[in-house]
Amino acid sequence: MNAGILAEAAGPASTNPWLNIGIFAVFVIITLVIVFRASRRSGTAVDFYAAGHSFSGAQNGIAISGDYLSAASFLGIAGAIALNGYDGFLYSIGFLVAWLVALLLVAELLRNTGRYTMGDVLSFRMQQRPVRAAASVSTLVVSFFYLLAQMAGAGGLVALLLGVTGAGGQAIVIAVVGIIMITYVLVGGMRGTTWVQIIKAALLLVGAAVMFIWVLGLFGFNLSGLLGDAATKAGEGGQALLAPGKQYGKSAITQLDFVSLGLALVLGTAGLPHILMRFYTVPSAKEARKSVVWAIWLIGIFYLFTLVLGYGAAALVGPKVIKAAPGGQNSAAPLLAEALGGPVLLGLIAAVAFATILAVVAGLTITASASFAHDIYANIIKKGAADDKKQEVRVARITAAVIGVIAILGGILANGQNIAFLVALAFAVAASANLPTILYTLFWKRFNTSGALWSIYGGLAITIILIVFSPAVSGKVDPMTHKSLSMLPVGIDFHWFPLDNPGLVSIPLSFLLGYLGTVLSKESNAKKYAELEVRALTGAHAHGAVKETPAK
Repeated sequence: MNAGILAEAAGPASTNPWLNIGIFAVFVIITLVIVFRASRRSGTAVDFYAAGHSFSGAQNGIAISGDYLSAASFLGIAGAIALNGYDGFLYSIGFLVAWLVALLLVAELLRNTGRYTMGDVLSFRMQQRPVRAAASVSTLVVSFFYLLAQMAGAGGLVALLLGVTGAGGQAIVIAVVGIIMITYVLVGGMRGTTWVQIIKAALLLVGAAVMFIWVLGLFGFNLSGLLGDAATKAGEGGQALLAPGKQYGKSAITQLDFVSLGLALVLGTAGLPHILMRFYTVPSAKEARKSVVWAIWLIGIFYLFTLVLGYGAAALVGPKVIKAAPGGQNSAAPLLAEALGGPVLLGLIAAVAFATILAVVAGLTITASASFAHDIYANIIKKGAADDKKQEVRVARITAAVIGVIAILGGILANGQNIAFLVALAFAVAASANLPTILYTLFWKRFNTSGALWSIYGGLAITIILIVFSPAVSGKVDPMTHKSLSMLPVGIDFHWFPLDNPGLVSIPLSFLLGYLGTVLSKESNAKKYAELEVRALTGAHAHGAVKETPAK
């Protein structure tokens, strides 16, 4: 089939807004029915936070893949590959390899030592109140960065499908997504959210598989032919799509930026609170391990699909059309669907992407609200004496609504940014603030409260400062179009840190701060560490209450 003919059909002008709205509505109605059914068993803390530990390893693995394969994976990576080729696929590699760290170092141990949140694990052998407060702050910050990406993706996607071009219309779209997300969490809790994620994962994998086979079929299942057409369609310099360096090989700074990005992606997953929380929805450590194995397989298969989807978009749609569409490179996958199957396939694939966004933001919101309600309210304000579980759940629901409003406002600000890149920033925060503290807590006997606070707060501060004063926020301009590549418009430039992603600097410094904070403090509790070690390795008393640890 002639790729050029297909490309002519690709564009927002040929969409059918009413068809797309109808497909969206069907998905939302079905998932809301499921969430309302699940709400019958979400009245207690264990049900609202951990779905009563009732999901099997296979179910949880599918849900994890649904939680992890976000808008960044489907929209952002496909767009990154379409415009940057090989360098865009590096996102897929980093996201997938990260799961080996999660499997080998944290999945089973966290499942055995915590109840609902990361704060349960970190506070087990330390002074509970300051560490829980730090863990909650970190969870809220990471969740906020991740939510920014998903909400920005929602704005660009629905704007493309409904022909909404103005900033005001896209803001309304983001607000609607936020309201639906809040409803999922308030009504269904973790149980309802998990079922939404399972459905979304199945839809995403099936939709991506259909497009994968369709694209390869157009090129006689010849991957070389697809790559060649993608390079040709890109015009002058198109061969750069097939070789390393188009995005990260321009200078020594961009090469360092790639190393920084890789570190953040590979180490960030094991520190993402919404992923860690999923391990508490299974009944045993064995099922937690099985969850990760299922997740690795499903995520790995999906990222192989993204390679063909990205190059397929480059070959059948073209980089120029993708850049000009509402949402920019985030529109590559929907435009490819339209080029393949017209408005119907576009509507179906866009509904899958919409489901992706809703499922992920629901998971993020419940994680952030659980951290505040369980760590801050129940264990700091109420000092562990919050016997009324319904009261704790009520606080979690109020928090979810507040977080939803903040996410809507942040998503409007971040609208138009590449969502794979925004997610990479969330990974950098997680790898810097959370992972050092988690690893030190699980594996270093000498580690103490001071070290935990230094690594969490120090890692957060360093990472956020470097992000704020990086080209990601201000001062980065496309030399060809003279358009801003930063969050802020052209003319605003206060950056002094040269890298887009701070991981190369922030992650080592966070480990160093955790070490210094520990050795400069005399606090030590070898007995409590021995108890933690037994619990982590055996799963004994995995759901037992965490008692206050006195300072030494």
